[in-house]
Amino acid sequence: MELFADAELGPRRVTLVRLSGEIARNLAPIGRIAVDGEVHSARRGGSRLYFTLRDRNARLSVTVPSGRLRHCRAEDGEHVRVTGSLEWDNQRGALRLEAQSVEPIGEGAVAAVVNQARAALAADGILDRIRRPIPRLPRMVAVVCGQEAAVRKDIEAVVLDRFPGFPVVFRVASVSGPGASEGVAAAVAEVDSWPEVDVIILARGGGDATELLPFSDEVLCRVVARCRAAVVSAIGHDGDRPLVDDVADLRCGTPSIAAAAVVPSERELRTSLDEALARCRKGVEWHVETAARRLAAGDPARALAAGLERAASRLERALARLELRHPMNRLREETARLDGRRRLLDALDPVRVLERGFAIVRASDGRVVRATTGLTPGEELHLQLANGRVSVTVTEVEGERP
Repeated sequence: MELFADAELGPRRVTLVRLSGEIARNLAPIGRIAVDGEVHSARRGGSRLYFTLRDRNARLSVTVPSGRLRHCRAEDGEHVRVTGSLEWDNQRGALRLEAQSVEPIGEGAVAAVVNQARAALAADGILDRIRRPIPRLPRMVAVVCGQEAAVRKDIEAVVLDRFPGFPVVFRVASVSGPGASEGVAAAVAEVDSWPEVDVIILARGGGDATELLPFSDEVLCRVVARCRAAVVSAIGHDGDRPLVDDVADLRCGTPSIAAAAVVPSERELRTSLDEALARCRKGVEWHVETAARRLAAGDPARALAAGLERAASRLERALARLELRHPMNRLREETARLDGRRRLLDALDPVRVLERGFAIVRASDGRVVRATTGLTPGEELHLQLANGRVSVTVTEVEGERP
């Protein structure tokens, strides 16, 4: 749509509201764009982030809405790539770029972002955690990758060569651009929730440091660390080292190497199985041959006699134990023990002592007299004999006196 009339016909009169609307409508066909520049005058205003993107000859206002702040980094003087769409601000009468993502560009800027995420992960011990082992025979392998045909073909070719038909499932996610890190993180969490998946491969082709930056995202690294299944990182080429390489359970230089490290070789498995069966067969044959030699060398009659002798000896020992535990034997033992105690009681009975000629001497007040001390002539005493009592009078006292 033309905003202004031909110069010969004179200017076309429009209202300011209509002019603003026409400007906004003419911006829509431009669509989503990515612009590089330097951050200037970055500030927070409410829940939004504002800054100016500038280069040597131009500048543009950028607004980052609250929902995209986590995906945007903007420090004054930093060179960034802003991805978003152009919008016209009717209230201010200004053009602005509504950002969906703000990514640092240049090795220094990317390194700063990666180092910041690395410090946060190290503080929580994620970089030093115990790594999950890669199972020798996974039930299923899940590959999280982009739409790149080369990556998928490389992995499929390795699987076809090593173990045709091995269960490998591909989960496609955006691996570059705005929202790539959260898309990959969601895909990893999804395939990790599948019970049959034992290994997850993160696969992506090569790229520069900025293109691989989503795989250094702190949130993605934390999702990988929390996975139940073992995670293999195969991002870029052998020289590329995104932060997820340091969090994964295994790091491989390329997707093909990762597939070879995870998918077992059918030939090697069959060879190992054949060798194990051969070892078992040899072991069984050795035991059978040994038993046969022992049987051939033995005398059946002597073996039978030895067995009968051992059985008779065991029977005798069992009868002896049974005899010891017979109730009549126990009764005789208890009766003998009871007789012994009865004899002891009889020996201690005072009546038995008196029957042997002894007597118990008591004074008139009933106390037992044990010595001559305190006795006087004429005093009456009572004697307890075995068959009765008698009273006597003391006529003379011999012995020590007090």
